[in-house]
Amino acid sequence: MFAQKLRFKDEQENDFPDWQENFGDSLFESISNKNHNSDLPILAITQEHGAIPRDMIDYNVSVSDKSIESYKVVQKGDFIISLRSFQGGIEFSNYEGICSPAYIVLRPIKEVNRNFFRLYFKTTGYIKRLTKNLEGIRDGKMISFKYFSEVTIPTPSIEEQAKITNFLFSIERKIESGRKVLAQYEKQKNYLLQNMFI
Repeated sequence: MFAQKLRFKDEQENDFPDWQENFGDSLFESISNKNHNSDLPILAITQEHGAIPRDMIDYNVSVSDKSIESYKVVQKGDFIISLRSFQGGIEFSNYEGICSPAYIVLRPIKEVNRNFFRLYFKTTGYIKRLTKNLEGIRDGKMISFKYFSEVTIPTPSIEEQAKITNFLFSIERKIESGRKVLAQYEKQKNYLLQNMFI
């Protein structure tokens, strides 16, 4: 879908406009807002959950009050370039909080469907684009905003972004529903096994 081999049509069954190739800095800006009173939750930046309050996962790293003063404010809907973006893409935050100044916080400067980019930034195709010229990168090095800005991002119209997002999220919901049904069957099976052979 992100390779444009599968395209949607608009409400009148017309083709959407061709996708544009935009550089990262024409869609997003780097945010370094440190204006907070340390009263926001500290976010852990994870590949599995995106940016998430540390107390919601097993993430015990102690930080001093002084170092927290330098932490950046993250708004709900921001993206974060992490130390492992070259492996797992760019993370998304569903939470307001603060994160280490080591991370790069991205915020859209144009009208975009954030969930579209949330999905796109985790695709194999984008990660390949992002790391194409990063030879020899190792843990501890991070993709800079300058480098992010030089990578082109295929961008459909805002209407097609919404169509793609809704379609993919509907599949996610079906998968989650299937998992719940499967878990219920697993419980029933275990119950039967425990009681059948008593």
